[in-house]
Amino acid sequence: MEAKRVLVEELGGTLFTVAKDVKLQVEFNPAKVKGYRLIGYENRLMEARDFDDDAKDGGEIGAGHRVTALYELVPAGSDEDLGEVELKYGAGNAAATENGENGGAEARPAEGAPAPGADSEWLTLKVRYKEPDGEQSRLLEYPVDDSAVCRELPPDMRFASCVAQTGMLLRDSEYAGGSSYKAIAAELERIDGLRGDPYKEEFLYLVKRLAAM
Repeated sequence: MEAKRVLVEELGGTLFTVAKDVKLQVEFNPAKVKGYRLIGYENRLMEARDFDDDAKDGGEIGAGHRVTALYELVPAGSDEDLGEVELKYGAGNAAATENGENGGAEARPAEGAPAPGADSEWLTLKVRYKEPDGEQSRLLEYPVDDSAVCRELPPDMRFASCVAQTGMLLRDSEYAGGSSYKAIAAELERIDGLRGDPYKEEFLYLVKRLAAM
């Protein structure tokens, strides 16, 4: 099954690079988000200032490739005490940058006056990349506002959250909270469309094995 995934389903993405030196930066609006933590990607983080530096290498994206990044958010108005960090939404603003994304493990958006028209925005996703044969990067920006917020996660995001929880348990992460393999397996069983997907079914099998250990 792994050979089929690599040699059949993902072969195009492996052979055909559509962008190089790809960097993603997420900038949160402090009017909506008091603090954030990127889950995983520790080996892909870079300094926020390196996002605009074309001399700093990013990642390669192949045809059909997708990137999923999960953040733990502390909503504005929370009493939780967070540290400081330094960008559109305030006098100093918070950015999360990775080498193919940036997240800044734990951070807090700086307070300040929001940019005009940004009242309903939760964050801005910035993508910087070079053409496969280019040397100058291009910048794309995608604001995310209230219309993108959903109260119930779609099945794919529920599955991704289960994968993230499993990873934190395997690493004995201090952020795993009350997660357990048994609870993750139960959540996976409730996800529509999981049955019939051989990769997701295999993951459920592995989680159940871990729960039984």
